[in-house]
Amino acid sequence: MDVDGLTRTEIRKAVASALAEDVGRGDVTTQAVVPRRAYARAVLRPRQPVVVAGLEFAAEAFRRRSRSVEIRIQVQDGQRVEAGTVLMEVEGPARALLEAERVALNFVQRLTGIATLTAAFVAAVAGTGVRILDTRKTTPGWRRFEKYAVRCGGGCNHRLSLQDMILIKDNHLRTLEGCKPNAVAVAVARARRRWPGLEVEVEADNLEQVDQAVSAGADRILLDNFSLADLREAVRRVAGRARTEASGGIHLGNVRAVAETGVNDISVGAITHSAPAADIGLDFV
Repeated sequence: MDVDGLTRTEIRKAVASALAEDVGRGDVTTQAVVPRRAYARAVLRPRQPVVVAGLEFAAEAFRRRSRSVEIRIQVQDGQRVEAGTVLMEVEGPARALLEAERVALNFVQRLTGIATLTAAFVAAVAGTGVRILDTRKTTPGWRRFEKYAVRCGGGCNHRLSLQDMILIKDNHLRTLEGCKPNAVAVAVARARRRWPGLEVEVEADNLEQVDQAVSAGADRILLDNFSLADLREAVRRVAGRARTEASGGIHLGNVRAVAETGVNDISVGAITHSAPAADIGLDFV
């Protein structure tokens, strides 16, 4: 379910929509202040160390404001760079550069922020063999872009959408309370019959549900808000019969300890829903 790459069409569509939102009928400030024939060169640089993502969105923003803009991308998405590194140079009509500036920066700052935070989590679990996964806690309409940024940061994608995999969560199980032998067994069996080609993951809130999920033949078990001791015990009970995924309350301060319990994966909603925008500026030079 990894987002292998973004298409030119979806980048163009996203940027066109963002420019329509931002420019509207015209940049009245630039039209009033900047001479029509003014020409400029600008550089895009981070003010902090970052892992880069989203440069093609920025390039598309400038292209859409003027066909005569020259763009020189100096680094690649997924590359770690230091503060002050030139990411991109743009040269052309000053009005076009000013009209595209905010949209270009919004894409690069947001996606680079996600890539940078993801990379920090990946570094924190280095050597354990644990994968850092994203979630569906993404900005509406930006999911593919944000999951692409996760990949740039070295993370892995969980479900892109609800159609990709069976994930039986607590609210699904509550609709089956009282079913025999237990709600987990019934849910897994129904999922297998309805969608035999899809992986089945079960969210477990306690060790009893872990045992039930293993007995039901789940492919993955999501260990939700487990203590470190319970994570270790869950891994012991599963004994490799399913892939284990820790989730809930994961942050940079505890992710290494969680990884060392022996789980296969750790899903972190924060890498998309709470990543701070990277501090990146566009300066005329």
